[in-house]
Amino acid sequence: MSEQDKYTDPGLGWLDQALENYSRSDIYPFHMPGHKRRKIEQNGRNSTETGNVKNDEVKTHDEQRYDTQTKCENADIIDIDITEIDGFDNLHHPEGILKAAQQRMAQLCGADQSFFLVNGSTAGLLAAISAAVPRGGKILIARNCHKAVYHACFLRQLQISYLYPAFTEFGIQGSILPAQVGEALAENPGIQAVLITSPTYDGVVSDIQSISNIVHAHGIPLIVDEAHGAHFGFCDYFPRKALEQGADLVIESMHKTLPSYTQTAALHLKYGCVEPDEIQRYLGIYQSSSPSYIFMAGLDRCTRFMEQYGRQALEQHARRLEAFYEKTAALQSLEVLQPGNKDGMFTRDRSKILISGRRCGISGQVLSDVFLHRFGLQMEMASGHYVTALTSLMDTDAGFERLWEALKELDAEKKLGDNAAKTDWRQRMESLYQSGEQNMEIWEAQEAPLEEIRLETAAGRISGEYIYLYPPGIPFLVPGERIPEELFSELEELKAEGFEVQGLADYSCEKIHVVGDCK
Repeated sequence: MSEQDKYTDPGLGWLDQALENYSRSDIYPFHMPGHKRRKIEQNGRNSTETGNVKNDEVKTHDEQRYDTQTKCENADIIDIDITEIDGFDNLHHPEGILKAAQQRMAQLCGADQSFFLVNGSTAGLLAAISAAVPRGGKILIARNCHKAVYHACFLRQLQISYLYPAFTEFGIQGSILPAQVGEALAENPGIQAVLITSPTYDGVVSDIQSISNIVHAHGIPLIVDEAHGAHFGFCDYFPRKALEQGADLVIESMHKTLPSYTQTAALHLKYGCVEPDEIQRYLGIYQSSSPSYIFMAGLDRCTRFMEQYGRQALEQHARRLEAFYEKTAALQSLEVLQPGNKDGMFTRDRSKILISGRRCGISGQVLSDVFLHRFGLQMEMASGHYVTALTSLMDTDAGFERLWEALKELDAEKKLGDNAAKTDWRQRMESLYQSGEQNMEIWEAQEAPLEEIRLETAAGRISGEYIYLYPPGIPFLVPGERIPEELFSELEELKAEGFEVQGLADYSCEKIHVVGDCK
């Protein structure tokens, strides 16, 4: 089969048809987007539950699904897919309806100004960093930041200092400590902004109030990647918003945990440290010049829903989560990270359900496959010894019951991990994400003359590429860092266990680009 034939093979099918078929399946989505394929109606009701969040009827999964058609000829989509015509404003210079929509979101989220993001949180991170730090400047970032942060540092040729979170006993990266931030700022004079991720992909939250006090004492802005925390602040069961605690720039992905379309997000600004005109200028660079009105309408609709029903919907979700955690505390073979576990964490977002197979010796990837192929439950992420079930206010009692029944059945199978070697995943991940030896800035390494060599011979050379597991997209090797001796064997083991290793130009992870003639 030729290269062209490979892509025109009818067996691959058409994307719109594949999406429609998937929407009709019985697979339950414990993953983003937060709308969980369920419709919000104008009166605040969704496809099975009302705005006052009654949930005493169990309906079929087909009745529960977010009933959107993916066919191109869907009139509901086609009819509203417009461009910047009279009466509909311009996102890059909003003066009318889009300005009003963004102001409504700002009021909802406690910002002085909010900016719609139609290119995801990535565009917000790029714009925030570019506006806060001059080209060639210095920034302090948490090492467990999303790859978009690193890309911004590359584009702006920034000098990076890192904050390394400690690993918890459970085997996930913990909170960034205020003392760490203070020490790093004292040891690295001239830092012009600080950026941390809170919550992390695992739901770990840092003490933003204390960190912001320290950062502001140095007269610089705090940027918080709160992509996974758009639902914060509406209900006391969940953590407070970073904006409430002194952050200057906050990026939220509405689509991750709220009922909004994939790719929709927002950048929130508190006046004082960064000029809004600078934010607008860089968003004009990093965002599409043809922003989707469907996406922008979805953001405004999400604002309306959260204004009217957000608190009560999240309160119901909290009750559902609490009942689930109470039941899972008694599991013997599998383990669910309980809300009371604060080891290494300031606090944690309990809507991220972490299910571990470490007691019975199975990896997160194996566990994820079992949930999907045996029970029709699609997890958000597999990493090390655990999987993440991402929940939102759009989940149903029926969905939670399916997850609980699957856990009970698996937990009763004592043979589940009898023949599997028990891996110390905490030690393994801690080793993988250890502090790297930084020899060059990211931009210097990526723009230097590079040569491609086999990975097994690359130890000691300076990397010209990233390597990360996706999800979550946190690099454990960054351009400009010296390649550790054990990297090749670790990658081979991860690949053998089914983990998706990304970042390298060679997707097979057999070769890597390194800085030429540098040892």
